[in-house]
Amino acid sequence: MKRPALRRTPGARAPLLLTVPALLAVAFLMLPLVGILARTSWGELGDHLTAEATTEALRLSLLVSLWALGLSLLFGVPLAWLLARVPFPGKAFVRSLVLLPMVLPPTVGGVALLLAFGRRGLLGPWLEDTFGVTLPFHTSGAVLAATFVAMPFLVISLEGALGGLRPRYEETAASLGASPIRVFLTVTLPMVAPGLIAGAALTWARALGEFGATITFAGNLPGTTQTLPLQVYLLLQDSPEAATSVSLLLLAIAMIVLIALRGRWTGTPGDHRDPASRAAAARPEDPAAPAPLPEPAPGLPRKSAPEPWPLHADVTGFTRLTLDAGPGTTIAVVGPNGAGKTTLLRALLGLTPRAHAELRLGDDDVTGLPPHHRGVAWVPQDGALFPHLSALTNTAYGLRAHGVPRAEARREAQDWLDRLGVGQLAHRKPAQLSGGQAQRVALARALAARPRLLLLDEPLAALDQTTRARVRHTLRGHLAEFGGVCLIVTHDPVEAVSLADRVLVLEDGRALQDEPPAEVTRHPRSPWVARMLGRNAWPGTATADGLALEGGGHLVVAEPLPAGTDALAVIAPEAVSVHRERPTGSPRNVWPGTVREITSGGSRLRLLITSDEAPDLVAEITPGAAAELGIADGSAVWTSVKATEATVVPL
Repeated sequence: MKRPALRRTPGARAPLLLTVPALLAVAFLMLPLVGILARTSWGELGDHLTAEATTEALRLSLLVSLWALGLSLLFGVPLAWLLARVPFPGKAFVRSLVLLPMVLPPTVGGVALLLAFGRRGLLGPWLEDTFGVTLPFHTSGAVLAATFVAMPFLVISLEGALGGLRPRYEETAASLGASPIRVFLTVTLPMVAPGLIAGAALTWARALGEFGATITFAGNLPGTTQTLPLQVYLLLQDSPEAATSVSLLLLAIAMIVLIALRGRWTGTPGDHRDPASRAAAARPEDPAAPAPLPEPAPGLPRKSAPEPWPLHADVTGFTRLTLDAGPGTTIAVVGPNGAGKTTLLRALLGLTPRAHAELRLGDDDVTGLPPHHRGVAWVPQDGALFPHLSALTNTAYGLRAHGVPRAEARREAQDWLDRLGVGQLAHRKPAQLSGGQAQRVALARALAARPRLLLLDEPLAALDQTTRARVRHTLRGHLAEFGGVCLIVTHDPVEAVSLADRVLVLEDGRALQDEPPAEVTRHPRSPWVARMLGRNAWPGTATADGLALEGGGHLVVAEPLPAGTDALAVIAPEAVSVHRERPTGSPRNVWPGTVREITSGGSRLRLLITSDEAPDLVAEITPGAAAELGIADGSAVWTSVKATEATVVPL
């Protein structure tokens, strides 16, 4: 069957005013290359390239360019990391110094090198007198010149790659016990390998083609400093055909390097997202009805009784609180966005300037210790699995960082993966895991690291409801055996109630409530927490018989607080009665309203009702009651709340 011809959309045609100059630019760049191809003596190409002088110059060029690449890697990689990761005075000036050789005329660079390292330069006499080293007119001088002009390509490329790598991977590795050098070698460099390879290729190609700085600083001595570009310069005077052939060789090398980079340096649109984002995009979602998770293998070894690690922390800065907890305590940290929950965790890790924690774990004051020596393991919201490692090696990472032998670390890591129900996925990379599977691997990695303090930031957020219930049950069992303290940041009231011994409510960086879940559920002191629990929460000021509401209106309660007290009224949605006519009888609180939204909540319907006489109110009724009352979006209704159904707590 004949396929229909593709039709251009009206907006697909490029404007002529832009197309013509663009084509002229392409022709301008293309013609010199065509000139080389057209003037090459193809029959004599082999003889020109195998001439003794050319092969010697090629050998020297490879030697110089490889040495320049090695020196660029040795000094440029740390410099790129410094520019990308460490704030310091004069950073803009240092970056300008890095860029300077890229915009400086090569001959000027050669003069600058001569004045710095020549026999009459700043360091030249000292190098010659002390070490007997003379750089000009020596192969080492050619290496120095090539390094000077080529290293910026590596630094700029790698700095960009490091800048695109979110620090949470390195921070997570540090929380698992890895030293800064180990983090750099095992996490940072592998994750920025594409940028490093691109920078290294450009550096090598630039060093291979260096001419101006080399001839100015190191001279043009056959067999010593006469590299291939310098050989081309000489051949132009004596044998233009041979010069064209050697130029073609250099052109081919440069094109091969650029094609191999495939747009990494040239800005070709591609997938520049964070590795975790790319992995998440590649992962299939958890199915709506996943298969039951496998039970832990019966032969798993029993862990010895953990050493107890009580917690004491005084946190200052944006988050201000004192936290004490005994061994085995699990604390759920809740609050609205911006309340300081993640700041609290990062302060305990020693990773944020926004807050400072005086932290004691057991008898050890770890305040002055770096993150990798604190024994505080962290699971960020997205898990931050290292994308270049398998699930097994991810889980074993903390054990290896603490010096556990490889075989033992892998065996214990497999045990933890089995316990979390993902043991069969040990060989997979994070990009091959679903969001829920990746989150369970991240939990296994943190638990396997044997921390004194465990910090979980929304640990079950990526799981579907069925898997979440199972993993929550498994996690609760492990936390019961955990000898330290666990803090869980969550927005899920079920997690807070089922996993935690205490609920810490934060708002604007301070603790509003730190009590058992049952008490927080009965008497929430934060409007946000009350709404998280599905209750109506109305702030106001206590009066003799109830509460003067902030938004206007009055609420009568059975047990009022002392007049003038700032308070919060909490009303359960099921305690709100809905009527089509004004009710008569015992209710003390009656308001007219309009149904603005109807949602289903299990076997009941939740109605959002607005009123001019009271704040917005959520009521729960059965579908049968809604049908009987003829409730629909926009219906005019009356709501009532008995005084005994409204609980008032001081703020």
